[in-house]
Amino acid sequence: MDAVLPYEMVSVPPGRVTLSDRRTQRSWPVELAPFQLSAFPVTQAQYERVAGRRPGTARGERLPVEGVSWWDAVRFCNALSLREGLTPAYHLRVDDEAAEWDPSADGYRLPTEAEWEHACRAGTTGPRYGRLDEIAWYRGNSEDRIHDVGGRQPNAWGLYDMLGNVWDWCWDVYDAEVYGTYRVLRGGGWSDEHWSCRASVRRRSHPALRIDDVGFRIARSTPPSAP
Repeated sequence: MDAVLPYEMVSVPPGRVTLSDRRTQRSWPVELAPFQLSAFPVTQAQYERVAGRRPGTARGERLPVEGVSWWDAVRFCNALSLREGLTPAYHLRVDDEAAEWDPSADGYRLPTEAEWEHACRAGTTGPRYGRLDEIAWYRGNSEDRIHDVGGRQPNAWGLYDMLGNVWDWCWDVYDAEVYGTYRVLRGGGWSDEHWSCRASVRRRSHPALRIDDVGFRIARSTPPSAP
């Protein structure tokens, strides 16, 4: 894998996923159109090439970028879209803490949490798509540090590090009534116990916070086939 470019995108088939929230004991089904998701989390080298800086504390070309806020992630998506001649997916008003997603745009974006979970499961129904030690860096095997992307086995659709290493920012607001603008995180990280590294686990964080086990991966909507 090139440490910088290109971004290897995986075509994720359409499907249906049922999301659930432990706090409210609520579950809800979501129908999903096909989309594309990056095979790996965005690396430090990829982020620096677009954003002009390398955040976080660890250093390594193929380490996943971390210490990025949700706002950093969506700005990166827009900047990468413009760099590649695509239409940015987001209209951002950071001062107002407002962001709008244009579903018709062909540019890069964050996955929704339903897309994320569907892609993570890759047709499986259990808590994980394989044996945890074989697919994820987590507290039990990470030696208390972040690792290069792609070092564990991928799922059946060719997606790496969906569980462990760094949490992925998703587009969605977690629970507007209780947590306001907090956004969804998925996947678990290098310092998390095994119970946090499951396909269904939801975490939340303020969109302006930067945390050393939180990164992101990029998605694109799949254009409809020509008739």
